Amino acid sequence: MSLVVFTGAIGLVIAEGSLHPFLAVVALLCIALGAGAAGCINMWYERDLDALMHRTWHRPLPTGRIAATSALEFGTTLAIASVMMMGVAVNWMAAGLLTLAIAFYVFVYTVWLKRRTPWNIVIGGAAGAFPPVIGEAAVTGSVSAASIALFAIIFMWTPPHFWSLALYRSDDYRRAGIPMLPVTAGAGATRWQILAYSVSMIPVSMIPWIIGSAGALYGAGAAILSVIFTCGAIAILVRRNEASARWMFRYSILYLALIFALLGIDHGVHWS
Repeated sequence: MSLVVFTGAIGLVIAEGSLHPFLAVVALLCIALGAGAAGCINMWYERDLDALMHRTWHRPLPTGRIAATSALEFGTTLAIASVMMMGVAVNWMAAGLLTLAIAFYVFVYTVWLKRRTPWNIVIGGAAGAFPPVIGEAAVTGSVSAASIALFAIIFMWTPPHFWSLALYRSDDYRRAGIPMLPVTAGAGATRWQILAYSVSMIPVSMIPWIIGSAGALYGAGAAILSVIFTCGAIAILVRRNEASARWMFRYSILYLALIFALLGIDHGVHWS
């Protein structure tokens, strides 16, 4: 949730144009409510799987602290409220993109992909890549190459991020019958996939600099961070232990946060 709101905020910051500070806060609130709605409905739909996994069994639905019907009603209400508020207070382009993000996460990722294919994270990762696009649309009412580049960064980042987690939580996914890549293809194949995606992050992270939407400060910082990201993937492949996978998962969170922080700082330096 923190990364969702933060990447959405950076989309707002780097957009060409301006938005009243109050409306900017409203837009971020709508993004947060929409993400919360999608997560709530996801946990309602997957409450049977969550009960089987050590990582999730203590959530409110598996433990019975919240009734399933109440969770579905709450998630649906949040979804409708977030979209309507975005449309009425900000603009309907941003509201439409928010609707698409929620629907993609719920229906494409949660309902269609997650229980059926090991590529669930690859395709489903698009849902988490929408916030910066929504943020820019809140300011401009449109979508540009700059926000599509940010979408691509998050989209390519998602598989190595979640596969690193899946490597040391594979028993959980196996017990729940979720076809994550380590379960279906094995740890070895997963490590190679993590490396492939991590290497691809080097050119993908440089796209904002290449197309001129970010400057040299961002370009240099993104290159360094992405090389470290790739080194983490190499460590997973070579060491083949839980510690390296845990490090990669934690660094991946920091990596994305720093990439987007660099975008914001670079933008501020440029305008100064």
